[in-house]
Amino acid sequence: MIIETLSTFPDMYESVMGASMMRIAQEKGILDFKAHDLRDWTHDRHRTTDDEPYGGGDGLVMKCAPIFEAYESLCGATGSDFVSAPAESAQGEGAAASAEQAPCEGSDSDAAEQALSDASPAPVDREASKPYTIFLAPQGRRFDDACACELAKQDRLLFICGHYEGIDERAYTLADEVISLGDYVLTSGELASMVVIDAVVRKLPGVLGAETGALGESFADGLLEYPQYTRPANFNGMEVPAVLLSGNHGAVDRWRREQSLERTYRLRPDLLEGMELPDADRAFLQSLSTEEQQ
Repeated sequence: MIIETLSTFPDMYESVMGASMMRIAQEKGILDFKAHDLRDWTHDRHRTTDDEPYGGGDGLVMKCAPIFEAYESLCGATGSDFVSAPAESAQGEGAAASAEQAPCEGSDSDAAEQALSDASPAPVDREASKPYTIFLAPQGRRFDDACACELAKQDRLLFICGHYEGIDERAYTLADEVISLGDYVLTSGELASMVVIDAVVRKLPGVLGAETGALGESFADGLLEYPQYTRPANFNGMEVPAVLLSGNHGAVDRWRREQSLERTYRLRPDLLEGMELPDADRAFLQSLSTEEQQ
């Protein structure tokens, strides 16, 4: 898989992408990662990527012109490809498109500043199809494990990361999907993209040590994961459940399933709503409910 990011602070990715499973995925050749600097597609001596918002207000808004130019360079797109409506992904829906809005023009008015610019970078050589382009924003689809699985099926992902007060709305015409991590605000889209990238890369075959490494994790089957233990068997009087030391694999499997069900029932009951469960699981959940009522 090819994953690329476009942002004003590409150095933020070095520690995350250079360690642990992200590093291993790249070393195995499973992941090809590149962080692009949006400032490489600016045309003034200050390499400006933001400006004051029209209509007034606090903060600075990221300009759309460098984003469009970078996208064209990275994806081999042409101006006609940009004519669409901003992506709408609230309520869990993907990006919508129409032909109602045209792309924005460059907003630098000083021609002399334009002349000071170095030539824009040459298009990146990527032997892959046009990337599935993702923006991170509060109005986006709520990110979850199902979303990570869907993204893991793509050949190439491009994350366009905001900063400051936000991104010029016209840039969202490039989005295939807009994603939100939750109802809170982060300093930058770089941070949010790292979370999504990590969750997606873990789904790629061969990244985790065991073939079934991701199957028993929380949310893989819609439930929270069961408790995990390792040596020593007794630490400060806290003992590992005896069933895990029994060597009875059937009993261990049943214990883990029940623990997963109970943890989900008590901590995230919303996950159980509408879930299709075997009769044995439903009977176990009913026993938990009965215990609470007694």
